[in-house]
Amino acid sequence: MHDPTGAKWRKSTYSNGGGGCIEVDDVHLGRVRDSKDPQGPALAFSAEGWERFIAAVRSGEFGEV
Repeated sequence: MHDPTGAKWRKSTYSNGGGGCIEVDDVHLGRVRDSKDPQGPALAFSAEGWERFIAAVRSGEFGEV
């Protein structure tokens, strides 16, 4: 998937130093991609799905990230 016009990617604060790095699109809420493959595919979530995912990460639902 190519970036939509105006995408603004930044490294997620939840990325770690062990190679697990994702970037989030600050313009198109809910889009994430692998920072090691910026030309590769991106995942897109609905705004509600993204907010629920972030809440689950913050609450520790997935363990330590």
